[in-house]
Amino acid sequence: QVQLVESGGGLVQAGDSLRLSCAVSGRALRRYAMGWFRQAPGAEREFVSAISWSGGSTHYADSVKGRFTISRDNAKNTVYLQMNSLKPEDTADYYCAADGEPWGGPAARKTEYDYWGQGTQVTVSS
Repeated sequence: QVQLVESGGGLVQAGDSLRLSCAVSGRALRRYAMGWFRQAPGAEREFVSAISWSGGSTHYADSVKGRFTISRDNAKNTVYLQMNSLKPEDTADYYCAADGEPWGGPAARKTEYDYWGQGTQVTVSS
């Protein structure tokens, strides 16, 4: 059974940085694209970033481009989201997701992902 566990969230001030981690178990990470999404209170879950199965291609939402960086360490079966210059509008629950099919690209649509973690909360104060 595939499981995704996020960690690294917390309460920070505007301008600070956080690094989120997503540990994957139950499958080898190396063949699958991965994504990060977030959901603020009262809002729909939205795309943040994704990385292809090879790591050679990444995709970012315009709202985080230039501030967030997605990466993967297949040896550790872990995906990361480095978040710099955080803003209050980045406050949300952040979710890691795994593509259900191998060899995929960095998809932005939620429907491309079959496995989801439970989320980690990020709160940015002004």
